[in-house]
Amino acid sequence: MPTQILMPALSPTMTEGNLVKWLVKEGDTVKAGDLLAEIETDKATIEFEAADEGTLGQILVAEGTEGVAVNAPIAVLLGDGEDTSAVPASAPAASESVPAAVSVRAEAQSAAIALPPRANGEIKASPLARRMAHEQNLPLERIPGSGPSGRIVRRDVERIMREGLPVSPAAGIAPATAATAQPSAVPAFANAPKLDDPMLAGLPGYELVPHTGMRKTIASRLTASKQTVPHFYLTIDCELDTLLETRKQINVNAPQGVKISVNDFAIKAAALALMKVPDANAAYTQDGILRFNSADISVAVAIPNGLITPIIREAHAKSLAQISAEMADLAKRARDGRLKPMEFTGGTFSISNLGMFGIKAFDAVINPPQGAILAVGAGEQRPAVKNGQLVVATVMSCTMSVDHRVIDGALGAQWLAVFKTLIENPALMLL
Repeated sequence: MPTQILMPALSPTMTEGNLVKWLVKEGDTVKAGDLLAEIETDKATIEFEAADEGTLGQILVAEGTEGVAVNAPIAVLLGDGEDTSAVPASAPAASESVPAAVSVRAEAQSAAIALPPRANGEIKASPLARRMAHEQNLPLERIPGSGPSGRIVRRDVERIMREGLPVSPAAGIAPATAATAQPSAVPAFANAPKLDDPMLAGLPGYELVPHTGMRKTIASRLTASKQTVPHFYLTIDCELDTLLETRKQINVNAPQGVKISVNDFAIKAAALALMKVPDANAAYTQDGILRFNSADISVAVAIPNGLITPIIREAHAKSLAQISAEMADLAKRARDGRLKPMEFTGGTFSISNLGMFGIKAFDAVINPPQGAILAVGAGEQRPAVKNGQLVVATVMSCTMSVDHRVIDGALGAQWLAVFKTLIENPALMLL
């Protein structure tokens, strides 16, 4: 029978999306992995691909439609010998489909109930999913499939990359993960006034700018973070003069196109510090503390109407040149709204740098479920005492916002001390 193509959950916080553009038309033949449509989530505009092959029998949701609930039918895929006679006459309203409150977490948990079926001894998986699993060295037999008939598709591999493999292939139950540790959603504007609130009386004329999906998500997640995560803050000053000279020498002698920034040094130093102080590379869950094996650094990037945090995976193992090139590419595609979910989902630690705007110091809000975020200020000349003499040094203030449930004061101070040593002795990052 015809297969319904459903609105996918393309980010961990997505409950609805906008169908920006169809990349195929009715009657087109598609294969697994072919691009079907562009969908705008609360994070970015993402290309959605087919999970199976067939003929696109009918488009149920027109391009340009906003607020389509996750799991709502958007099109119908026909198999061999099938026609449109069994296709519904029209798309169900969003309110008639799966409620928008259905979460990615619930979808992931239901998908993990059964492991993928085998056909003639071979596990059913899309070609793209097979390639991704091979590149990440993930065993297909332990990846629960959520595609038609339990087929493994791209989103299943991406979920395992974020959350890890199930504890037991027999049980098919995923372990407690960072995703399950996110605080319950808090209404984005629960305490904000409405337009008819008397407190707004007497204000001058204004233009009402509707909330975007991204702005709603930022409001909800950061409100939840401040209400449920016990923040505390540690600030340290790092002298930059040696780093700036090292950076200058690297950029003068580097191949064309390579230009290392202070932020690249900060990313590398943060990652190395997490590996040297592994207890700080952690997240809190109800079942225990997750201690991560890799330093995946989320870096805040300002984009129109919000921000997003693309991730430098395994930053501790990459050179400054690799970090610089990868960060430039991620930042550009973030501003263009072209990041893939796996490029901004996850991360074990965040960095927010406002130094380029002249901000001396600030306190950043932790991005759950991570345990900490580092706020990097501007490098500026300040008086300093060295060997009993008053001198001028270039100093950068860095403030670490810490989740006290997982990182105590002494541990946070230990991490900052290692970070400071690396920043002030950048040659250690080149070993």
